[in-house]
Amino acid sequence: MFPATLKSVLSHARYLPLWSALTALRWRSFDMRSRGLGTALGVVMRWFPPARRRFAREAKRVFPDMTRRARAKLGQAMGRQMGQTLFEIYHDAEFQTQHHKFRAAGPGLAALKEANTAGKGAIIVSGHFGQWEAVRAVIKMHGMESGAVYRPHKNRHYERRIRTGIEAGGKPILATGRVGTKALVRHLRDGGIVSILLDEKYAEGVRLPFLGIDALTSRSAAQLALKYDLPMIPAYGIRMDDGHAFRVEFEAPIPHTDSITMTRAFNDSLSARILANPDQWYWMLRRWDGS
Repeated sequence: MFPATLKSVLSHARYLPLWSALTALRWRSFDMRSRGLGTALGVVMRWFPPARRRFAREAKRVFPDMTRRARAKLGQAMGRQMGQTLFEIYHDAEFQTQHHKFRAAGPGLAALKEANTAGKGAIIVSGHFGQWEAVRAVIKMHGMESGAVYRPHKNRHYERRIRTGIEAGGKPILATGRVGTKALVRHLRDGGIVSILLDEKYAEGVRLPFLGIDALTSRSAAQLALKYDLPMIPAYGIRMDDGHAFRVEFEAPIPHTDSITMTRAFNDSLSARILANPDQWYWMLRRWDGS
């Protein structure tokens, strides 16, 4: 009984700072609330030593010659971006309706429409970069719907809010694991669209370069694309202007070859996006060994 009670107390305590920030800002406009949470997480990245050290450790791998001051500035900028992203995901039902914020481009969108018209499924691949939910918002704007694969959060308070937000962006929502994988296959075979974030460390994956450093990477998206003859389309929601507008770019589908070559092509695609806008990637993922 005691361990369960302690776990519940700790879950509340860890959720309290975010709940407080969201509650304090709830009477303001959507963009002001988004900016407010972004500012709060920027402050955390500046003044909370564990977060600052963790970011610095990851950033040094990719930018070994970056000065300490520049690295601190990048960490704060990332915190602001991720604060806005988190707010938008928590309020995804409202975010999805703000069509004026989204500008779509790239050949992948036409390929997605073509597959959908033919009754075929499709796999959208992206990462924790920019606002990945903007990709599903644009898909919905064009009369389609994308489900999503997600990793359940251990904290039940975060889990409840995040799952509710993700569901607002499109269904089905499929948790990682055996049951979720079976449901994912059914959805794709029935002509559904699914979005997958492929930039987390995957213990059973293969070592492929990511930002120039080998990282354990899942081949699942490429394997599914090959097995069921589906387009695998990289797509990114890039923040623009004041951070409240998005250029959603759908790249051309990755050519079907083999799962390693295709997955490496995605890693190269996402790496290029991150190097162009390093503040828009979530550097706290522990992407590489030793993180």
